[in-house]
Formats: sequence, structure tokens, C-alpha cells
Amino acid sequence: MNILVACEESQEVCKELRKRGHRAFSCDIQECSGGHPEWHIKSDITKLVNGNCEFVLQNGTKDRQIGKWDMIIAFPPCTHLAVSGARHFEQKRADGRQKEGIEFFCLFLTADCDKIAIENPIGIISGDYVKQWFPELAEKYGLPKKPSQIIQPWFWGDNEPKSTCLWLKGLPNLIPDVTKQPEMQYVEFTGKDGRKKRQAKWYLDALKSGADRAKIRSKTFHGVAVAMATQWTEDISKGE
Repeated sequence: MNILVACEESQEVCKELRKRGHRAFSCDIQECSGGHPEWHIKSDITKLVNGNCEFVLQNGTKDRQIGKWDMIIAFPPCTHLAVSGARHFEQKRADGRQKEGIEFFCLFLTADCDKIAIENPIGIISGDYVKQWFPELAEKYGLPKKPSQIIQPWFWGDNEPKSTCLWLKGLPNLIPDVTKQPEMQYVEFTGKDGRKKRQAKWYLDALKSGADRAKIRSKTFHGVAVAMATQWTEDISKGE
């Protein structure tokens, strides 16, 4: 299959797809950190999402996609969409960042592709927020749009909680591995208000990581990447 993994500099999903014999490319405006520049398109995704395109890989090799992609798996930035950042919404409405974020998310909703998966945390796409504040976008894109599924990393063995929404077109819901029920990793601490608090370890580790914080917070957990690559495609690696 010809698969575009959008907004993925980590290449976690791309690498799992490649292991299974598929022609998968990660794409991001940043250079990849996954170690395979020969599979990474460092470019704006907007000209690539509907296929029938030429592109240059990070290692300088030229390639092209004839026809539309067989599948798109997209991880659009959640910075202006996630409800966890609601305290900044007023400013983001005023300066246009939130509108841009919604339109970029909807680029994948409306892509010319038969199989699409869009990943994002719980945010404004699924509620009435867009209808209230951006009625023209709600009408244009048919929002709100509830996610097809909400998953957790621990469904596939990673011992971390992170509610993650999937909007799916032409793809089945991912099936959790019931044999893997790891103990969650939390860190307890005292907040500035003096109250005892608890937060997921992965989240606190990301906060402490400085410049790489955004990359760490957006990186797909390994078990989730494997589930996507195995359940949404056929393993053809043995036939190559």
C-alpha cells in the first residue's frame, strides 16, 4: 500500500508500516528524528494530501505518488484544538491561530482518499465549540464531528494513560489487546496551591525536556503504532 503518515517527524508509525512491506512516507515540516530520512518528506503537507504529486525526500531523493494515496494516517498539531489549552482560546480566536488549526485538521477530513485516520486528543472538533465560534467552518466541514474511537496507550501494553481520539474513514476501530493490562505510571506531587496532585509520568517527563517537549508529547506510543500498522494493513513483508 502507498501510505502517507502526515505530521509525523518521529516516524513511529511509518517504521512499523515499512516493516510490513508497505511504501509508507512520513511527512512533517521538521526533519525526522526516527532515523530514516529516505522515508521522510520534509515539506508542507497541503500539496501532497490528495496524491498525484512529486516530492523530495529528506535525503535528497526525488519520488512521486501516482494517483491518490491508499491510506492517510494524520497527526495534526493539537496546540490550538485540545481542550487542555482552553484558557488560551480567547487569544487564539482573536489572532487567527485557532481558525488555522481547525482548517488544517479538516484538510485531512476532506482529503481525496478512501482510508483515512486522524489522531488528536480530546478537543474542540467533537463538541459545539466550532459551531459557536466559527459557524462558517462548522457548516463548511460538517462540524462537530464525534471521533470514531477513543483509545489509550495501555490498550496495547504501554503503561501510560493518554486519552486519544481517532476519526476514521474506511478503516475499522482498533481492537485492544486484552492480554496486556499494565500498571499505570503516575507521579504524585504537591502543586503551587499546596494540594496533592497526580499526573502521568510521560507528561511530566515531557515538561522537563525543554526544547524537545512538543516532540515528546506528540510522539505515538509504540504499542499504538504497531496496532495501527497491523490492524489497518496486511503484512506483505514476507512476499518481498
